[in-house]
Amino acid sequence: MPSSTPSPTTLPTSPPPAFAARATAVAGSPVREILALTARPGVISFAGGLPAPELFDAEGLRASYDAAFAESAGRALQYSTTEGAPELREEVAARVTARGLATCAEDLVVTTGSQQALTLITSTLVEPGDAVLVENPTYLAALQCFGLAGARVIPVPCDGEGILPDALEEIVARERPKLLYSVPTFQNPTGRTLPGVRRAAVAEIAARRGLWLVEDDPYGELRFEGAEVPWLAAHPGAQDRTALLGSFSKVMAPGLRLGWLRAPEALRRAAVVTKQAADLHTSTVDQLAAAHYLRTADLDAHIGAVRAAYRERRDALLAGLGAALPEGSAWNRPEGGMFVWARLPEGYDATGLLASAVSRDVAFVPGAPFYTGAPDPRTLRLSFTTHTPREIGVGLERLAAAARSGPAGA
Repeated sequence: MPSSTPSPTTLPTSPPPAFAARATAVAGSPVREILALTARPGVISFAGGLPAPELFDAEGLRASYDAAFAESAGRALQYSTTEGAPELREEVAARVTARGLATCAEDLVVTTGSQQALTLITSTLVEPGDAVLVENPTYLAALQCFGLAGARVIPVPCDGEGILPDALEEIVARERPKLLYSVPTFQNPTGRTLPGVRRAAVAEIAARRGLWLVEDDPYGELRFEGAEVPWLAAHPGAQDRTALLGSFSKVMAPGLRLGWLRAPEALRRAAVVTKQAADLHTSTVDQLAAAHYLRTADLDAHIGAVRAAYRERRDALLAGLGAALPEGSAWNRPEGGMFVWARLPEGYDATGLLASAVSRDVAFVPGAPFYTGAPDPRTLRLSFTTHTPREIGVGLERLAAAARSGPAGA
């Protein structure tokens, strides 16, 4: 018997409604696109800020997942509270306190990576049209986050050490921004660290002018040399207005997707409501495994081993850049983190050089996408964490061949 259901082609149709304007106004991440381009075997990539997978404590983490199930599989597989598992918050609070910022579990919210913490704070604080200040250049995914919120993103002038307080003062007075977003320690993309005296000045300006501070600290524990610098959140004037974001991605494993937010009580409560609308809560089993790992493993010893490996890799990259980049290039020497920031001489464009580099199975990230407003097309970011010193040497030889092919224009 023939079907009485009409063929879809015979039904009258109209196009569905348009996407939200914010979904089409923000571009995709060039870094993610470059990572996809360089995923093929044999490519030596200085592009992604990826932790070295051979340094993951896979055995320790596997044991912690086993323990999470053994202690209470029912709890590990069940819904949990939005704020996060109490034992994980206790462990995080202890670590934050040990680093110089007195913190209790109630000050914290566990998030699905620190990127979610940034999204929660942005959703809680930023209305379309609000002014948001950022370092220039800054973390690309933060620019995407603020763009999706409809913010007016305004760059704060920086030098090789980060934010210039006098410039910040002038911009805050003129623009009356809602918040300042900063990665003050081993910044992405530049690797620079804001000195303590400037942090104190930033905190004083925020307190006097009335400004939220969002301090993103995914790299702070990856220090190779030099003295620790206190968090922005620890400075007088900043305690009641700083959202501090942390992550286990760089010191434990990014696949866990675990981060945390430390914020003043009213802001933290609003962020919890926002998180309830986003995902209810972060994965219970991942939280319980991480809490067990922090209780039973020596994370500080593991971080020490990671630091030693990354220091050796940073040094290998720095030692070879002079021969790999065109004469007249300049670069910095970060005291930790994952990135070196470089600038090519006149006549070069980093995006053009990338095309030549990829054809020789080596990659980096051009600096232009990290800027707000007019970019510096001669800048580039190189990550040293993913490859061994020997592989870094091979990659730099390939990069040198790409640079010798001639000035790469826009």
